Amino acid sequence: MTFQQGTTAERATQAEATKTVPPVTGTGTNGFAAPLRSREVVEGFHRAPHRSLFKAMGYTDEELRRPLIGVMNSRNEIIPGHVHLDNIARAVCDGIRMAGGTPIQFGVIGVDDGIAMGHRGMRFSLPSRELIADSIETVTEAHQLDGLVLIPNCDKITPGMLMAAARLNLPTVVVSGGPMMAGNVYGRAVNLATVFEGVGAFQAGRITAEELFELEEAACPTCGSCSGMFTANSMNCLTEAIGLGLPGNGTIPAVEAARLRLAKQAGMQVMELVRRGLRARDILTEAAFRNALAVDMALGCSTNTVLHLLAIAHEAGLGDVITLDLIDEVSRCTPQLCKLAPAGPHHIQDLHQAGGIQAVLAELLRGGHIDGSVLTVTGRTVAENLAAAERRILRARAWRSDVIRPIEEPHSPEGGLAVLRGNLAPDGAVVKQGAVDPAMLRHRGPARVFDSEEDAAAAIRQGRIRPGDVVVIRYEGPRGGPGMREMLAITAALAGMGLDREVALITDGRFSGATRGASIGHVSPEAAAGGPIALVEDGDEIEIDIPGRRLELRVPPDELARRRERWQPRPPRETRGYLARYARAVTSANTGAVLMG
Repeated sequence: MTFQQGTTAERATQAEATKTVPPVTGTGTNGFAAPLRSREVVEGFHRAPHRSLFKAMGYTDEELRRPLIGVMNSRNEIIPGHVHLDNIARAVCDGIRMAGGTPIQFGVIGVDDGIAMGHRGMRFSLPSRELIADSIETVTEAHQLDGLVLIPNCDKITPGMLMAAARLNLPTVVVSGGPMMAGNVYGRAVNLATVFEGVGAFQAGRITAEELFELEEAACPTCGSCSGMFTANSMNCLTEAIGLGLPGNGTIPAVEAARLRLAKQAGMQVMELVRRGLRARDILTEAAFRNALAVDMALGCSTNTVLHLLAIAHEAGLGDVITLDLIDEVSRCTPQLCKLAPAGPHHIQDLHQAGGIQAVLAELLRGGHIDGSVLTVTGRTVAENLAAAERRILRARAWRSDVIRPIEEPHSPEGGLAVLRGNLAPDGAVVKQGAVDPAMLRHRGPARVFDSEEDAAAAIRQGRIRPGDVVVIRYEGPRGGPGMREMLAITAALAGMGLDREVALITDGRFSGATRGASIGHVSPEAAAGGPIALVEDGDEIEIDIPGRRLELRVPPDELARRRERWQPRPPRETRGYLARYARAVTSANTGAVLMG
């Protein structure tokens, strides 16, 4: 039917359309502190076509009267930490509905770093972080959603979602899919890193093919993010520490019913944030980042957390205060309280039994290392959350007293990460010092230089790396890679061969959270930008002093100047597609490898 302007039929239709979805805006209106963005999409006679499209999907008028909450479900069938996320998303949606909202699911891509490891595929992992943030921004803004529940778990999905939360600044709760349980081989706890190291051990003749197969079969026994304090679990724990995840987000195992209950609570809580008008950047303050960094150091998290926290801070407008210098400052004054795989014997399930991130926060608060007044998505402060959970935390700590050390008896007086500088890394480099053998905290040795991960891997397989060497892998930075590949296959091979106590590794690329040993990454400026790492030659002496925070190339300045005159930029590895565009826009690792513009 066609209506003409001013007809009785049109006026009746307009009145009915307006009545269908009455206004739900204005301070205090219907209990909401601020206008709902979604009213722009579904309210008024002129939005009848929009409502019609919603109704094509089965939405009712009552659902459209409620706040529209985006549920970002990153479920897929290529990442074990994400294969079960439909169950988590269903629980989140139940929680939103129980609290009076309308959940709207959408999805984004993901890369499994373990499966992408050691080949060209890893070049796409870090760049996927930007795609994830951009896609969430695109869907949320295009449809003017009122709030978000973000459901990540692994690798770059969690930081990408946190970047989007900071950028969009809406009421937001993050609930991860939870960690995998550790595997078991004849009473020995094993994990994915054990398998990577098993490859090196097999190549060195230290284990048999049958033993390697047993590791392969047992190391990843359930869905979830890999069971050690690798990058995925590091970021999920820090999401809780920074205040955007509910207590338990970082450590409740993926296979426990408590994870589903947490997801329902996340759905209900986002509605409370919408009612109060409490947005992401109200929580992502400088003090919250400092708290997260303190937890990072106490846990001995992945070096990748440095890249990601810098990038999230950039999106939150705090890039000028959350810097490498601040990260090292926090590390120097925060004791390491936990030794989780790969640095020690415990896994995330053990940390959960010991009270989880809330227990770590409680110990840090007792020692004066965090700010208890910081607001969280519970609507309460950190100190209020801890007071409410005090009895449970104390019981858990008493039961598993081996996992989280008291503040007076830490594993180390400094945190798990360190930022190094020197003539080889003027803008900084990062090492997981909590996972370095004490004998390698200070080291001098000859450089063995490789211009790609593949060349270094071949040298290791062929037995060309000797005790005392300093392996230098360059042109693997954000621009030069492009994509700044993780190099777990290389570090694990060295560890499996028993060389992690005798060989150091330096790169402008990065490492998996599963890496251990004297593995120094994020060297900035990178080789592709003409950084000093591009000037290193075979046999040059390199000095590493992790306690002194120094990384030095022992070559006379006049010789380095001559090499600089001869140096020529390498042609780009990628000339088409996303990686080529990424290489042209990405910034240095010391600024979080964010995109310009």
